[in-house]
Amino acid sequence: MTVLPFDHLTAEERLTLIDELWDSLDQRNIPLTDAQKAELDRRLATADEDMKHGIPADELLAELRRRHA
Repeated sequence: MTVLPFDHLTAEERLTLIDELWDSLDQRNIPLTDAQKAELDRRLATADEDMKHGIPADELLAELRRRHA
């Protein structure tokens, strides 16, 4: 595998590149380990129940803004 030098890029530029590379992948073809598959299955199986314990995103953001204002 060829390692390309990226030290000429800023941290922000590197993060943008990572984001663009990730978005370019076909999500259906990303390999998962058996442990990752099992965890996704577990989360899907409990998603409806877990939603009962959450709060809406706008309430969470308002609380975070209040705490850090």
